[in-house]
Amino acid sequence: MNPYIEKVLEKVKKRDHGQDEFLQAIEEVLVCLAPVVNEHPEIEEANILERLTEAERLLMFKVTWQDDNNQVHVNRGFRVQFNSSLGPYKGGLRFHPTVNASIMKFLAFEQIFKNSLTGLLMGGAKGGSDFDPRGRSDSEVMRFCQNFMNELHRHIGFQTDVPAGDIGVGAREIGYLFGHYKKLTNRYELGTLTGKHTDWGGALGRTEATGYGCIYFASEMLKHINDSFEGKTCVVSGSGNVALYAIKKLQELGAKVVACSESTGTLYDSDGLDFSSLRMIKEVNRERLSSYLKLKPNAKYLKDVKPWGIKCDAAIPCATQNELLENDAKELINNGCKLIAEGANMPTHPKAYVLIKKAGIAFAPGKAANAGGVAVSGLEMQQNASWQTMSYEQVDVELQRIMTSIHDNCLNFASKYGQPNDYVFGANIGGFLKVSHAMMAHGVT
Repeated sequence: MNPYIEKVLEKVKKRDHGQDEFLQAIEEVLVCLAPVVNEHPEIEEANILERLTEAERLLMFKVTWQDDNNQVHVNRGFRVQFNSSLGPYKGGLRFHPTVNASIMKFLAFEQIFKNSLTGLLMGGAKGGSDFDPRGRSDSEVMRFCQNFMNELHRHIGFQTDVPAGDIGVGAREIGYLFGHYKKLTNRYELGTLTGKHTDWGGALGRTEATGYGCIYFASEMLKHINDSFEGKTCVVSGSGNVALYAIKKLQELGAKVVACSESTGTLYDSDGLDFSSLRMIKEVNRERLSSYLKLKPNAKYLKDVKPWGIKCDAAIPCATQNELLENDAKELINNGCKLIAEGANMPTHPKAYVLIKKAGIAFAPGKAANAGGVAVSGLEMQQNASWQTMSYEQVDVELQRIMTSIHDNCLNFASKYGQPNDYVFGANIGGFLKVSHAMMAHGVT
């Protein structure tokens, strides 16, 4: 390993001891950068790597709120504004019990390179809370969002930091957050939050963007080897927004998707999942996947089972970080899987990735394949700045263009630096170079 990279890694591990997800994300990027650091000594001279691995600002705050029974609750709120070299901070808000400082920092760090790869002018950030909106009434969610925004509003703005949705934060939560931001600031700044409902400034196609974008990227990978999704059998983890629309796009491209999952098990339908039924269950009724069996009795719900043991040509992890473990990778390899595209953020454990790479499975990292959501959020920011609206078709065409561009850049940088067809290597170098150039141009800040 390059001595400078080794020194920075050692310092980060000592400084952020115990933040496993964050350290995993840092190491995955830095180990790819040796040829760039060797080629550009100015990176070490300006100490770019150490500066890049320290967040510009990490906010943690108390959020107190009352439920419908007047019981008082206390949650933690976070916003990690990691790097603003390419533009205002940009990244989602996650409301989930697993949220902590390590997860927020890893997501914000990944967001730097994801945003860079889109070609849009956005810095990297992430935020959220350990609040769980599941099972809460609309009024409880509203009160939590308002109390969360009481602190957050001091640190965001359309030219400063633009949060969006993530796990547990959809159009409902964004609406409550924006409404309270508007009240607190007395400003109607549409571009301060993205993921809004299309009735009042949201981008058409944003709901589908992350899932569609992942499959557009994976489709380009197959096209690169003169193949396609036509006739392929696929499995998808998760059943939220990203997973649902990855399933829909796979089906539109001729694939048969036989499984998706949730925290308590996997839904398996050998005939192929019915998207309309899934959408009704998850988006409209907000029910568990087991409800699908009422509509399709021939399907099976595999309790406490992941989808990775099901025979498939392609696997699309769309749930959460480190969900695909070493034994899962062995199952996918044994079942003949030929492609894995990450729809979630860092869903593949490093030990699993070692096996996947050794087996020669085509692999799309999340910072590239998962970039469709933030790309369309960037388009939403552009629309809000000009007070105009793009059609659904225009957004989809632009999303396909951006994902194709990211794919091609990953291939080009991987080839240029001696690792042809290594999408992880290409994505890390491609995302890093643009950010490092901006950091050096801005001087020591």
